[in-house]
Amino acid sequence: MDTMYMKSPVGPLLLEAEDGALKKILFAREASCDNTAGELADGSVALAFDRSEEARGEASSVLILAVCQLSEYFAGKRKTFELPLRPEGTEFQRRVWAALSEIPYGETRSYGQIAATIGNPGAGRAVGMANHKNPLPIVVPCHRVIGAGGSLTGYAGGLDIKRKLLELEGVL
Repeated sequence: MDTMYMKSPVGPLLLEAEDGALKKILFAREASCDNTAGELADGSVALAFDRSEEARGEASSVLILAVCQLSEYFAGKRKTFELPLRPEGTEFQRRVWAALSEIPYGETRSYGQIAATIGNPGAGRAVGMANHKNPLPIVVPCHRVIGAGGSLTGYAGGLDIKRKLLELEGVL
């Protein structure tokens, strides 16, 4: 697994890739930025690799592309992501994450709406748990899921980050 750290308006992010696909994005409080191997010229990204040169090239390309697309998103210049993704989860979780990926930029859905979308209308709480386990926040936009009454409810990155992302998208 190869990693890259990135500064962002919601704090440092740790990105993980393997075999040419992005696998995880972690918020700073979930990952330590102490084990970095180097920085890019502007100091905004540090790389840490632990694999062969060939595998490293494939993963680093995905990581650099992810950092570029996330930077465009935070600058308000990108509304969708075009990245190879390989999140690990149960079949149910992957169905939820696929439904999250269909929520357009600047829009929200409730947990119940997502449950109905995946054909399991009574599974709002399970959708919430799958949301919480989303390994690719921001790219798989779990921040766009809100309570039935429009309230901001749980977010693995914290409600302050969820609020910032929804403000960026013009929802709040």
